[in-house]
Amino acid sequence: MSDATLHNTTQDPDDFAVQIADQVESFLVAVTEVAKGDEPDSAVPFLLLEVSQLLLAGGRLGAHEDIVPDERYEPDMGPEADVDELRERLATMLDPVDVYSEVFDPYEPRKAPVPARISDDLADVIADLRHGMAHYRAGRTTEALWWWQFSYFSNWGSTASATLRALQSLVAHVRLNQPLEELDGLDTDQDLSEDALAEEAGRVMASEIADPLGLRTVR
Repeated sequence: MSDATLHNTTQDPDDFAVQIADQVESFLVAVTEVAKGDEPDSAVPFLLLEVSQLLLAGGRLGAHEDIVPDERYEPDMGPEADVDELRERLATMLDPVDVYSEVFDPYEPRKAPVPARISDDLADVIADLRHGMAHYRAGRTTEALWWWQFSYFSNWGSTASATLRALQSLVAHVRLNQPLEELDGLDTDQDLSEDALAEEAGRVMASEIADPLGLRTVR
C-alpha cells in the first residue's frame, strides 16, 4: 500500500489544502488497493487504519471555518466514476462480516438500528472524495475544499464514522477472543427493528474469520 502526494515541490506541504488533498488521495489509493484483494490477510486492520486517518482530515475540515467556493454554481464535472466494481470486490472480500447494524442519528430518541454494509459505506465515501478530487486536480482548490467540507457534514463524515465503529468492533471481537454475532441472511433493504435484528443474528466464532481477514486473537 502506498501513501500518495499530489502537490509538487513548489507547493507548501504545510498548506491546509495540500494536507487535506494528500490525506484524501492516500485514502482513495489505499482502499482501491485493498479492494483488489491482493493482501486479504491484512484487509480489515488496514481499512481500520485508513478510515481513522481519513476522519482526521474530516475533523480538520469540520473544525475549519465555512469554506465558500469561488463560483456561485459548481462547474460541471461530467459523469461520475463508477464505484460498483469496487463495492462488489469489497463485499466479496469482507463476507461474512460486511453487514452490521447502525443508528444513523444518535441524538434522535428511540431510533432503531438499521442494517448497513461496510462495502457500501466505503464505496459511498470514495464517490464523495473522488468528486472533490476532480476539482482539486483541475486547479479549483477552493471548490474542492468546499465540497469535501460540505459532503463531510452531509454524508461521508457520518458514513465513515459508522464504518470505523464497525471495523473497530470487528477487530476488538477477534483480538479479545469474543464470539461474534453474524447478521446471517440480513437484507440491508429491509426495515427491521432492534428485536428483529436480534432474532435474525446467528452466532459465529471469531476464530472462523480471524485468519481470512488478517486478525489474531489475544492469547
